[in-house]
Amino acid sequence: MRILIVEDDINLNRQLAEALKEAGYVVDTAFDGEEGHFLGDTEPYDAIILDIGLPEMDGITVLEKWRGAGRATPVLILTARDRWSDKVAGIDAGADDYVAKPFHVEEVLARIRALIRRAAGHASSEIICGPVRLDTKSSKATVDGKPLKLTSHEYRLLAYLMHHKGEVVSRTELVEHMYDQDFDRDSNTIEVFVGRLRKKMGVDLIETVRGLGYRIQAPTNAN
Repeated sequence: MRILIVEDDINLNRQLAEALKEAGYVVDTAFDGEEGHFLGDTEPYDAIILDIGLPEMDGITVLEKWRGAGRATPVLILTARDRWSDKVAGIDAGADDYVAKPFHVEEVLARIRALIRRAAGHASSEIICGPVRLDTKSSKATVDGKPLKLTSHEYRLLAYLMHHKGEVVSRTELVEHMYDQDFDRDSNTIEVFVGRLRKKMGVDLIETVRGLGYRIQAPTNAN
């Protein structure tokens, strides 16, 4: 899962980025509205954390431009605790949720997990595909109840496929959601990670759809 943070407070931006990275997310950051708008308009994110009070272009304007351009990425806005009008304006502009400052980082993480799950059509923090269970809260996966020992890239790949289970996901899409904007992206590495995942899982759930990409789905007699 790939997240964009648009927050001009350098320390808060860094704090959020570190927490999200520790939770297994790929994170890009912006420190003003213009840069944030550009990234959100040109890069594919699974969710965006957007501060309302930004230099260059305020957060409400940024959000309105994204929604006006048809960008449906889930957006969590950050507002001042005593500015209820910001919350109303943010929701009216197209925000999916909000958190008032000061806040606990754990609350932001929980709300981001919920936004991504809902966007993918999942109500629970646990996503199940046959014998494979992905706990988005703990960032852990199991097969038949036994823990899977995965690298960060293997986990990101599995998490993205699980969130979009039953759908064909292209190599390009996987690369775009597994690496940040500065990473030297190579779609050939996806095949390597898929091979490792299949071996570690020990179950044949990841299907190669020739010429299109990959799909994870449970057998017809399973979840």
